[in-house]
Amino acid sequence: MIDLAIYDINGKEVDKLQIDEDALGGRVRHSLLKQAIVASHANKYVRTASTKGRGEVVGSTHKLFRQKGTGNARVGNARTGKRVGGGVTFAKSVRDSRQDMPKRQRRLACDSAVLAKLLSNDVLVVDQISFDQPKTRDFASMLGNLNIDRSCIVAIGGYDLNVYKSARNIPKIRVMPVSELNAGDICRHRKMLFSKDAIVSYLEKAKAVK
Repeated sequence: MIDLAIYDINGKEVDKLQIDEDALGGRVRHSLLKQAIVASHANKYVRTASTKGRGEVVGSTHKLFRQKGTGNARVGNARTGKRVGGGVTFAKSVRDSRQDMPKRQRRLACDSAVLAKLLSNDVLVVDQISFDQPKTRDFASMLGNLNIDRSCIVAIGGYDLNVYKSARNIPKIRVMPVSELNAGDICRHRKMLFSKDAIVSYLEKAKAVK
């Protein structure tokens, strides 16, 4: 069992939470975690390089003039790569580099990422993350009280516009609902910050899947 302290937004410990490693798979699956990270990077990469080959440019397909007798060099149609306005000889086409993972593998990889953060003491929990109005100063103050000075992913129970707006101008901080957590985003951030309802919801869902 992992004992996890629960803090308020002022950084004072108000409760404790015990987490069973078995609910998160019992161990960190490093190979699956690597696969999820590579897939995440590949899916975020946008390939836009594209050039037209001789079959894609506009132009006649007829030979411009006869092979012999004109005194000119031998030439084919207007689309050849040797002529201005022709196609590129070795044209690049948009290539789909997306990598897909089965739903169960994605879930196990996410559990492994959370467990790895727990084992390295990089997970913090606050009893509640909510603001009456968007206030970056209040959000930054909460992070300072919790000694979070590195990149951090903040998991909340659901969509909260005030929380999103409060955090969007703070560098290296990303807020997302707990339902959208994934191994790639977790591993790209040094710390994790859960609201109490978010981590309870995540653990209940993890147990239900097992």
